[in-house]
Formats: sequence, structure tokens, C-alpha cells
Amino acid sequence: MIGTLLLLAGCSAYRVEQGVFHSSKGYRVTLPGEGWRVEPDGRADLTLARAAAPGAMLADATCDGRAAGRPLRLLSRHLVFGLVHRTVVDESRVELAGRAGVRTVTRGQRDGVDVEVEAVVVKDERCVYDFLYVAPVAAFPDGQPAFRAFVGSFGVREP
Repeated sequence: MIGTLLLLAGCSAYRVEQGVFHSSKGYRVTLPGEGWRVEPDGRADLTLARAAAPGAMLADATCDGRAAGRPLRLLSRHLVFGLVHRTVVDESRVELAGRAGVRTVTRGQRDGVDVEVEAVVVKDERCVYDFLYVAPVAAFPDGQPAFRAFVGSFGVREP
């Protein structure tokens, strides 16, 4: 269920040093603490799964130039394609590493399971950076602090 929601594509080289994921696309995030494991799914730059409870998060960047020209709200909606009976619970503007973005929390169903999704999209002139956390509604609050810390650690290597 969670794997099918993670529809982003993007293969990139990366390294992890002292708990920090460094993408060849020029960004970094600190891995969440204990209870999360890296999943080799290949569809996103980084996919993480919760060990003790259902839930997953990802980080991905698209640096093709075209995506950065699209509106943030449209980019955010793309992250929840596949959810049915969607309801936006919250939406707010954010700024990460000096880049404008939007944070959206959505409830819906995927494969008959009620899930909650938090999506954060930020962009600059070069890339769109996507962060996604999804879990069944009852388990969602438990992983949300780790996701927010994960997103808050985002940084970009300036050219």
C-alpha cells in the first residue's frame, strides 16, 4: 500500500555520512533516528520505512528545469495522486534553506486503507525537492515529529 503511493521517479547517486544523506543532486537531509530504515526502492532518491509501525517517508529531487516552473500547489497535488476520497486537512507556506515551499496534510484512501499524507514541496530555479510521509491514520501522529525533523534538516550545496 505505502510503496504504491510513492510514485516519484529519480535515480541518483548518494552517500550517507554520520547519519546525513547527501544526494548527487546537491541536497542533504539528516536521517531520522532509531526506528527508521533505508529502503532500496529506486523510485525516489531516499525512501525510509518505519520498523515498528506502518509508515514511510521519502526525499526526492527533480532537476530537469521544467518542473521548477510549475506552481507549488500543483507540484504538491502530484504527490497524492493515487489517493481516493482525498481531503486536505491543512495547507501552509513554508521556507526551507531559503527556498519557498508548501506543506500539505491530506487524508484519503489507498487500496482500501485510510491513510494520512504530509507532503512538503520546495523549489528553486534548478530543482523541485519533494518530501513525503504516509501512514495509516491511526499511526500517522507517531511518525510525524520524525518527518518534520527530517524535512527541517534539508540543506542545499550551493554551486
